[in-house]
Amino acid sequence: FFSSRRRHTRYIGDWSSDVCSSDLQTVRVTEIFLSIQGESTYAGQPCVFIRLTGCPLRCTWCDTEYSFYGGTSLAIEEILAKVHAYGCPLVEVTGGEPLAQPDAFPLIARLCDAGYTVLIETSGAIDVRPVDPRATLILDVKCPGSGMTDRMHWPNLEHVTAKDEAKFVLASRADYEWARGIVAQYRLAERCTVLFSPVFGSMDLRQLAEWILADRLAVRFQLQMHKYIWAPDMRGV
Repeated sequence: FFSSRRRHTRYIGDWSSDVCSSDLQTVRVTEIFLSIQGESTYAGQPCVFIRLTGCPLRCTWCDTEYSFYGGTSLAIEEILAKVHAYGCPLVEVTGGEPLAQPDAFPLIARLCDAGYTVLIETSGAIDVRPVDPRATLILDVKCPGSGMTDRMHWPNLEHVTAKDEAKFVLASRADYEWARGIVAQYRLAERCTVLFSPVFGSMDLRQLAEWILADRLAVRFQLQMHKYIWAPDMRGV
């Protein structure tokens, strides 16, 4: 009921929505909100964000630490009703790490069943194979500057397809060179969209742009648009 084509605003199982009833399936949600997608190839579009609670990682530059704890337990039907009320065809399930909750998988399937264009922002630390194949993965490949490279589930990079996106958050020249090597090793630019995103406020944007141009990389230089529209630490935007 919606047409196709991220960013603003609740642990593993089979993605098929007919495996079991969603009546008793709940996820812990930090917030649900409507905003402008600030990242990915969907940047600039209105989007409903479902931010799930909890994350097994602790990236040095994390900007959503408030989602690590707390939240509200909601049934999948409640979440679907809240999303429907916004009347927006684009939905992102994010966190934290949304795939850390098993019932996130049937939630994703139900959103796809309802006709939404569904984006999944995931850390790359959890196997993405159970995710409904109709959803678009935005897979965060953890650079050394994140402090979480050793938590990557590397087989995930073999499962991305043309509709998916691999995101590298860069904090330094060392991160850039590492990311450049991973893109080449896994031939990512030939298989999906590759995003190079600087840690907000930590890198010279012109310098990063010039590195990409000098190396003729087939990647998309991405800024976090929402942090330029609203205060960088503002929630629900």
